[in-house]
Amino acid sequence: MSNPKVIGIDFGGTSVKLAVVEGAELLTEVHRIPTQEYRGPDALIEAIVGEVQTIRESHPTVKAIGIGVPGAVDFSKGVTYNLTNVEGWTDIPLCDRIREKTGLPTVLDNDANCMAFAEWKFGAGRGFHNVICVTLGTGVGGGLILNDRIYRGSAFAAGEIGQMSIDYDGVDGPYGNSGALERYIGNRQIEEMAGEMYREKGLPVPENHTPEGLADLARGGDAVAGEAWERVARYLASCLMSTVYLLNPDVIVVGGGVAYAGSILFDPLRRRLKESLTVECYDNLSVIPAEFGNTAGILGSSAMAVDFVQSPPVI
Repeated sequence: MSNPKVIGIDFGGTSVKLAVVEGAELLTEVHRIPTQEYRGPDALIEAIVGEVQTIRESHPTVKAIGIGVPGAVDFSKGVTYNLTNVEGWTDIPLCDRIREKTGLPTVLDNDANCMAFAEWKFGAGRGFHNVICVTLGTGVGGGLILNDRIYRGSAFAAGEIGQMSIDYDGVDGPYGNSGALERYIGNRQIEEMAGEMYREKGLPVPENHTPEGLADLARGGDAVAGEAWERVARYLASCLMSTVYLLNPDVIVVGGGVAYAGSILFDPLRRRLKESLTVECYDNLSVIPAEFGNTAGILGSSAMAVDFVQSPPVI
């Protein structure tokens, strides 16, 4: 039973994605449920259960279910505190509800933790003992692997790198945390920053100045786009520098849509970290892109489900 079949579920604001997983391999196509078509938890849970039952008709040996969600959870109880961009999911005992209806052991965690777990088990963080994972997209998320174990913290809220401050007099964060990193390098924030930079120089703002568009412009030699990515790298390095001094990891794995910028982001990020870290910290540190994209949540949640059925979770 080294690689039992399990169902991994990546619960997002747009869609809930499900697949049967064995190890790091998806054995089925990804099944999608449009999240916003269901009003409230009850209807969506029923839809998820229905999809699980359909999947099990062709994969009856599935042993467990893993779920990653975009928000705060109680890992020990399998309860969602709240979900980002999905209303009505406060204090929902999701694991109990799914377990009761399917008869399968079910585990629940934050989606950034699932991404970190996938990268550590199978991807860019494989073989490392201390891993910081960062996801850069609409917001900024993070997950921590310390001494070969995922670190969730006393209230299962550790790893929220996007809420760390890079300026105590900076932009207001959502929880009174001035200067929160994601207020500077979320997708929308990067787009707004770049637009302002073009206007300050008296230049027309490119039609596509999303992070993806800015990466293409920078590769083509656009000086303003290149400067914008330097600024993104400076903001991110400021936060990661503090994180490295606190945790002294082996590797930082950076994923999410913004990370698709590749060397446009990673070259200045590595340079700035080298300039701000001691030799001991930097020379033993790798800063690398994540290996998994849209499947990270499914792979990570399924890997947690495997651990859940093979040995009791450490709370």
